[in-house]
Amino acid sequence: MGLFSKSTPAEEKTFPVAKSDAEWRAELSPQAFQVLRQHGTERAGTSPLNAEKRKGVFHCAGCGGDLFSSETKFESGTGWPSFYQPLAGAVETSTDNSHFMTRVEVHCARCGGHLGHVFPDGPRPTGDRYCMNGVALRFEPEDK
Repeated sequence: MGLFSKSTPAEEKTFPVAKSDAEWRAELSPQAFQVLRQHGTERAGTSPLNAEKRKGVFHCAGCGGDLFSSETKFESGTGWPSFYQPLAGAVETSTDNSHFMTRVEVHCARCGGHLGHVFPDGPRPTGDRYCMNGVALRFEPEDK
């Protein structure tokens, strides 16, 4: 495996929500497609979801699956929406060896869409920081 290679079990797995690239492109904005389907990253500080403080649920922008409760969201200072814990069974992880480093990639368990990465420097009770691309998420307030 080279320096720019990526271990991609998420790309090799069959997910409950499966679509062709053409179908994903037709449904997603160009930026959401680049992040969710091509493992991209949005610029830090660009997502309005980073400042979202209402109670509710963060869903996958690709398939609509429930991912994170607002109760696990915290201000990480990184410029991306961050959570200390996903909803049960909502996400899966794989090893990402791109950009001269090894990280743990987080993807949606329903569609395999790339969400971001998880790091071991979050708050209690888990100690994890799920650093997510806001464009990969859709927020639904509790009072809706």
